[in-house]
Amino acid sequence: MYKVVIGLEVHCELKTVSKNFSGSRNEYSSLPNSNVATVDLGFPGVLPVANKEAVKKALKMALALNCETPDVITFDRKNYFYPDLPKGYQITQMHKPVGINGYVMINVDGEDKKVLIHDTHLEEDTASLDHFGNYSLIDYNRSGIPLLETVTEPCLHSAKEAIAFLETLRSMFLYCDTSEARSDKGQMRCDVNISLMKEDATELGTKVEMKNINSFNNVKEAIEYEIKRQTEVLESGGKVIQETRRYDDEDKKTYSMRQKVDAIDYKYFVEPNIPPVKVTSEWLEEIRNEIPMLQYERINLYMNEYGISRKDATTLVKEKKIAEYYEQGIKEGGDPKTLANWIVSIIMGHLNKFEIGIDKIYLTPKMLTELIKVLNAGKISIKQAKEVLYKALEEEKDPVKLVDELGISQIGDDDEIRKIALEVIDENSHLIADYKAGKKVFDYFVGQVMKKTRGRANPATTAKILREELDKK
Repeated sequence: MYKVVIGLEVHCELKTVSKNFSGSRNEYSSLPNSNVATVDLGFPGVLPVANKEAVKKALKMALALNCETPDVITFDRKNYFYPDLPKGYQITQMHKPVGINGYVMINVDGEDKKVLIHDTHLEEDTASLDHFGNYSLIDYNRSGIPLLETVTEPCLHSAKEAIAFLETLRSMFLYCDTSEARSDKGQMRCDVNISLMKEDATELGTKVEMKNINSFNNVKEAIEYEIKRQTEVLESGGKVIQETRRYDDEDKKTYSMRQKVDAIDYKYFVEPNIPPVKVTSEWLEEIRNEIPMLQYERINLYMNEYGISRKDATTLVKEKKIAEYYEQGIKEGGDPKTLANWIVSIIMGHLNKFEIGIDKIYLTPKMLTELIKVLNAGKISIKQAKEVLYKALEEEKDPVKLVDELGISQIGDDDEIRKIALEVIDENSHLIADYKAGKKVFDYFVGQVMKKTRGRANPATTAKILREELDKK
C-alpha cells in the first residue's frame, strides 16, 4: 500500500474595481480585449502602480489564513517568456509574500485536520489563450487582474481532504468579501502536486504536477485518476516520472505535457518600479477587525452552543448571509434548533426553488421567530406552523398575521376543550365499554374532538381531558 501526499497551489482573482497595477476595469467580460491598458499590454515606458485595495484584500486573506505578515509590501519580477505575458515577466511576490507559515482548519468525516499554508502571495494574472488547430488567440482582459496564490505544504492525503480544503478556502474568500471565487469565470483555479510513497518510507515520492484545474469536481477526479495511474506504475516495477500533466475532463484522464527535472530558474529580482510600502500595526489591526467569524468557527459554535447537528450547521454556514439570518433569529429570541430545522428544510428549499438569495425574501428573522413563539405557546400545531410558513413565503405576508387571517389558532382553554370532549363522549357512548376493555378506540375520540374544532384543539390538552372524562365513566 502507498501513502498519498498532496500539495495544492490555488489561484484566486481578487475583487477590486481596477487591476493590480493599472487603471483597467477588473470585471468579467465576454468581449475579448475590452478591459486593457498600456500597462497590461507591456508597452515600453509605462510604469505600474500598486493597487492599495488589492494589497489590503491580500493581507486580509493572509490574516484569515493565520499567516505571519510582512513588515513591508514589496513585489518581485518573475522572468519567463510566454504569449500570455507580453512584457516577458510577471509581477509577483517571492521574497516577502503577504503571508507565510499559516494554517486552515478543515473537517473531513467528522475529524478535524490542520492544513499547513506555506505562503500566500499577491501577483498579476496572465492573459488567457484559446488554442485552435494551427493558431491561438489571446484575450488580455484577464491580464493584470490581482491574483492571490495560496500554496499548501504537502500535507493532504486524499481527494476528499483536498476538496474539503478548497471548499473551506473558497468560503473564506466569500466570507471576507475578497473574491467571488467563481470557477465558471476562471476566478479560482488550482494546480495539484501529488506523489505516492510507501507507508514506512521517510522520503516523499516523485512529484507529479497537474496544472490549471478549474473545478472542484475535476480536482477530485484528477487526483483519483492520478493515484490509480501512479499505483499501477509502481506496482508494475516502473518509476514515476517528475512531470507536468494536464487533466482532460472529457475522458477523465491525465496526459503528460512536459517533463520537469529541476525547478525552473525564473531569475527573481525585486521589481524596481514599485517602491516598498510599510505595513503598520494600525493598518493590520483595522484589516483584522473586518474579518468576520468564518465557517469553521461558526460550525463549532452552532454545534457546541446551540446543540444542532454538524450536518445542519455545515448547511447553514455555506453562505454568510444565511448564517447571519440564522444568528439574527436567535438574537430575536428564536429557539436555535427549531430555527435551524426550518431554515434548512423550508426556507433554503424555497431559495433553491426560485433561485434567489436569502436577502431577497420578504420573511425577516423576526417574523420567523415570532411564528415559532406562537407554535411554542401551543396556539398552533407544528403542521399548521409549517403550512403558514410556506404560505408566508409564497404570498409575502407576515406569518403571525396569517395565523389570525386563517383562523387557525389552537384552542388551548381547558374548559372549552372539556365541553367539546364531553359532547364527543355522549355522542359515542357505545364505545365507552370498548375503551374500558382496553380496545383501541381512544384515538377515535381524539379525532372526533379535532374534527369538531377543525384541528384547532391542542392535541396534548385534548388527550389529557378525554382520558380524565372517560376514566370517570
